[in-house]
Amino acid sequence: MSTNLFNLEGKVAVVIGGTSGIGRALSLGLADAGADVVATARRQEQVDETAKEIEARGRKTLRKSSDVCDRKSLEELSTVILETFGKVDILVNCAGRIKRTPTLTVTEAEWVGILETNLTGTLRACQIFGKPMLERGQGRIINIASLTSFVALTEVAAYAASKSAVSSLTRSLAVEWSKKGVTVNAIAPGVFRTDLNAELLDSTPRGKELLMRTPMGRFGKTEELIGAAIFLASDASTFVTGVTLAVDGGFLASGVNQ
Repeated sequence: MSTNLFNLEGKVAVVIGGTSGIGRALSLGLADAGADVVATARRQEQVDETAKEIEARGRKTLRKSSDVCDRKSLEELSTVILETFGKVDILVNCAGRIKRTPTLTVTEAEWVGILETNLTGTLRACQIFGKPMLERGQGRIINIASLTSFVALTEVAAYAASKSAVSSLTRSLAVEWSKKGVTVNAIAPGVFRTDLNAELLDSTPRGKELLMRTPMGRFGKTEELIGAAIFLASDASTFVTGVTLAVDGGFLASGVNQ
């Protein structure tokens, strides 16, 4: 075992949904830890921008967009990465969507669409990138779960169902694949400020409640998720599998805060 358990030099990482928010932070964090990183998402301009930042860190990458709802695009991505790098050591599944709707009136189309991206999209990526990992007998898969994998937040039932299922899928794959050298874990982020949710967090009653329920008394910074990802991607976690690791400022531990 390496004397530097957290060193990712020589590793190849793929981050699905890796060009914005949490995904972008993890892409750059894995690059800083030594990995070559392919950050992919639907929007090519964001893929290009993130690739430049990865290369500025002295790491290799590819500029290829993909869509977790399109199996062929993920298969093409896998083919190009394997042709270029010869392997994939680390897969991080960050692609996701959320929409707030009262559960009584949520349409089946909205429900199915959210599960299609968050759950089935994660399964697709695990299948496509997991296959060569299993053939090599080595790999690390990190899924992105949620606080809603454990507790309910009002009017996001589809999202919560999908993220609860992501934790379940993580356990199932861990049971099936760990003997073959592939560990499968998840990270459940607490409340992190991103460009997409900043207004909600800073200027709504919902944001105030989320802050009150976080014992640290502040929202997370996306870079505070990097350590958990490096841990789960590295030799530091060789006997860790099937775990959903909360990085949440104490949210899930909390009862009454005042």
